[in-house]
Amino acid sequence: MKNTLKVLFFTVISLVLANCARTSRPDGGPRDEAAPLMVTATPPYENINFEASKIKLSFNEFIKLKNLNKQLVISPPMKYPPLITPQGFASKYLEIEIVDTLIKNTTYIFNFGNAIEDNNESNPLERFKYVFSTGNYIDSLKSKGTVKDVLVNKPNRDFNVLLYKIDSAFTDSLVYREKPNYVTTTTDSIHFNFSNLKNGNYLMVALQETTNDYLFDPKTDQIGFYTDTIQLPRDSILQNDIVVFKETQPFKFGRAKELKKGQLIFPFYGKKEDLKVTLLSDTPQDFKSIAKFEQEKDTLNYWFTPFEADSLNFIISNATLKDTVTVKLRKKKLDSLSITGTSGIIHFRDTFFIRTNNPVIDIDTTKIAIMNKDSLAVGFKSIIDERENKLAIVFEKDPVQLYRISILPEAISDIYAFKNDSLAYQVRTQEIEDYGRITLKVENPASKNYIIELLDSKLELVQRNFVQKTTTIVYDLLIPKAYTVRAIEDWNQNNVWDTGNYLEKRLPEKIIYFKDEDLSVRPNYYLNPVFKVNQ
Repeated sequence: MKNTLKVLFFTVISLVLANCARTSRPDGGPRDEAAPLMVTATPPYENINFEASKIKLSFNEFIKLKNLNKQLVISPPMKYPPLITPQGFASKYLEIEIVDTLIKNTTYIFNFGNAIEDNNESNPLERFKYVFSTGNYIDSLKSKGTVKDVLVNKPNRDFNVLLYKIDSAFTDSLVYREKPNYVTTTTDSIHFNFSNLKNGNYLMVALQETTNDYLFDPKTDQIGFYTDTIQLPRDSILQNDIVVFKETQPFKFGRAKELKKGQLIFPFYGKKEDLKVTLLSDTPQDFKSIAKFEQEKDTLNYWFTPFEADSLNFIISNATLKDTVTVKLRKKKLDSLSITGTSGIIHFRDTFFIRTNNPVIDIDTTKIAIMNKDSLAVGFKSIIDERENKLAIVFEKDPVQLYRISILPEAISDIYAFKNDSLAYQVRTQEIEDYGRITLKVENPASKNYIIELLDSKLELVQRNFVQKTTTIVYDLLIPKAYTVRAIEDWNQNNVWDTGNYLEKRLPEKIIYFKDEDLSVRPNYYLNPVFKVNQ
């Protein structure tokens, strides 16, 4: 009997402990969708004449912190961030220890964003703020607006928006070296909202930063600025977007070095226009060299036929700068010629390319042949690309056709006199009906200069046209997929998009994305959109 009672006792105790330990909702019960609530704050919310060094916030249930480093924004920014505990486990309170010296007569906002969640269901306490003032009143003015990336046709939710008070100590260079008077973010929206502002005149700047230090580093950060002075309380709602862009850096030479035997690289910063590399060293009579800019990188590649030398001397120059450099030569082995091509479907708008690791300097076309599926020879021409290490083989393509491209040994020679082995590729075409067409009418009644670009879903360029009046552009034989059209207002008529400059207070050239209808192309499908670029 005693043993039976003992077993029953421990069973009951186990059930009680199990139910006490359970923190989630019972099976079948309604899901808790309520966000946690702050029930007390010490010192109180919107406390004035604030002098405390610690703040305690209590909540009605257990809470946890998520992405606090990204979500928490303190305005004005503090030099030394506060210590916030507990982190890493659930609690019914938060403690904030202030380790910085607070500014007198200033309203502070601790904006936690959506960092505070309940422990069980992760319901966020959205846009939670704790506000206090070191003066005898709480500033109450507001300002709100929107930020967009000049090159991206979708919302970007990762901008810091800064306000700098314009007074006798203000200069435009403050954005490089001093933290702003106020800061907010667009983390939870494409919009930004400032609250608890003091009246006065301000410069408003938006940054997309690699490090959230609220200082503009033009080498890594994007910047945008509101063109007019922000006057509070007048400018509570801003009418125009802040357009964020990446500045072009002042031209600067990097450190040249040997990458491989017979290949040097010359890094640089800024625009590559007019950049020249001139060899000063004496060379053999049969010496050859080729220089090409590396795509998507600020680097000039320089290939040369090696000869006995410990170093090479160069002059690097452009329109405004000139420098002499010496590059030590230590590499011992040349890279043999490597060639890659692709078999499969070739579209009518595409060109067949062969890519190489080393620059090609000679092609023997008698050793290249293209045959169709009926074993008939197809005429072609070969073109060595001047910008990249690739070779174009251009030929007329017929629908529903198979092409066999044969390249015999030693048809292709690179700068080091390496030659190819035997190569063979097969490409085939589809029906004309497998493609679609967009006939775009560009309405330009003001006769402005526009660059019209057709882009695919990855924002890669498909076709570029230049227009100065209302015109119609036909995009034929398009692969079925989604497309985007944009118009660049070419203010200086140089046929390229120009970015802005903060110190010059120059905005980037305006980019207008077509928004009126879906540009998804389907097989044998024809679209006839109208793009009103002056709207």
